[in-house]
Amino acid sequence: MASKKTTSGNRLDVGWQYGIDVDKNSRRVQCKYCQKIISGGIYRFKHHLACTRKDVEPCQQVPEDIKKMMLNVLVKNQEATEKKRKVFQYIEKDEDNDEGNEITSVDKGKRVTSGSGSTQTTINQLLKRDLREEACRQIARFFYTSAIPFNCVKNPEFVKALELVAKHGPGFKPPSYHDIREKYLKQEVDHTINLLEEYKLEWKKTGCSIMSDGWTDKKRRSICNFLVNSPKGTIFLSSVDTSNISKTADKVFEMLDAIVERIGEENVVQVVTDNAANYKAAGQLLMGKRKRLFWTPCAAHCIDLILEDFEKKVEVHQVTIANGRRITSYIYSRTILISMLRHFTKGKDLIRPAATRFATAYLTLGCLSDCKIQLMTMFTSIQWRSCRFSKTEEGKRIQSCVLDSKFWHDVTICIKAAYPLIKVLRLVDSDEKPAMGFIYEAMDQAKEKIQVNFSCVKKRY
Repeated sequence: MASKKTTSGNRLDVGWQYGIDVDKNSRRVQCKYCQKIISGGIYRFKHHLACTRKDVEPCQQVPEDIKKMMLNVLVKNQEATEKKRKVFQYIEKDEDNDEGNEITSVDKGKRVTSGSGSTQTTINQLLKRDLREEACRQIARFFYTSAIPFNCVKNPEFVKALELVAKHGPGFKPPSYHDIREKYLKQEVDHTINLLEEYKLEWKKTGCSIMSDGWTDKKRRSICNFLVNSPKGTIFLSSVDTSNISKTADKVFEMLDAIVERIGEENVVQVVTDNAANYKAAGQLLMGKRKRLFWTPCAAHCIDLILEDFEKKVEVHQVTIANGRRITSYIYSRTILISMLRHFTKGKDLIRPAATRFATAYLTLGCLSDCKIQLMTMFTSIQWRSCRFSKTEEGKRIQSCVLDSKFWHDVTICIKAAYPLIKVLRLVDSDEKPAMGFIYEAMDQAKEKIQVNFSCVKKRY
């Protein structure tokens, strides 16, 4: 009789209040809320309204009260089915029992109750699935509205925070603005200072390297960061505002000497700075005073200076990089040409940022070389000829440069000379592993590669 209630002639099932029968067999039901036709009968249609995602797409327009009511109906039906199944299993097992014991009503009740655990687990899973979706949407909304970078999700501290909130359970009160700004910030500073003690013990055992890094912030202030590296890892030590300091060799020496004194001369193996003249002189003064340490120039800065010398002192590099910049600047300053470029290059760009300014120039030449055919096709196409920029003097000069075979020949020469050094730059600028162990071998390999690129003709390289 229960199966007849869901047929076309008997609409006693509560689900028919919100659905329309599409065919005579009642196997296809149209939802009154989203108008979608659900196959599989009224049972699957109820899962559609309850948004359980069980073999059917959830309804996006069902009211919340109807959704909860349908979920309760499904849960009750599942409980009843589970009870019947457990009773029948018990009866079958008892009939197979050679002792022929009779099943009492008390025994049946015990067996039925024993199945409630799995039923409750299923109910919790249905409820938690929707709750998790809602929680994830809210977390994502917090990221979007606060402009938080998406890769912060990969931070293990983020996962730990959510696990602790879940362990706390309902009623968790988040920290206030004052708590974040004062209370917990001070606690975290104290915690970080305690962690530093472990690193200081390592410095005494194996020694350490002091690294300085100068940069300019958004307010145009000159900042010098000091970091300490050891086998245990690299840590940030301090930051000095050098905007009001004259960066003479003596002043830089005083600043470096103070850092060495803070770490302890007996713990310092080397001091690493960039290769500027004032830092180089300061390094010599430091080695004169501190006999147990060495001054070492930054490998990445040295390679960048080599690339700078290529660009400024080798005529073919100077002219070619200038022409490459002229082409990219002309295209990227005009929206129509950007759209045209992406059409011909299938979305590839002509500019690839690098760790340093001079490396970026050579990587841009590499991108131009990779898109050589597409660029030449673009500047000979009907789209370019019909564009108003093709009639201007600047546009004609850019077109002439792109179609000039000598320009592309010079691009190849520049890439052959610079790319082996850029490969080394990537190695020494990586944070994954210290570069000291392989920098000399890498530079030797770069020299050999440059020789091979120019067919070992000494006059060419």
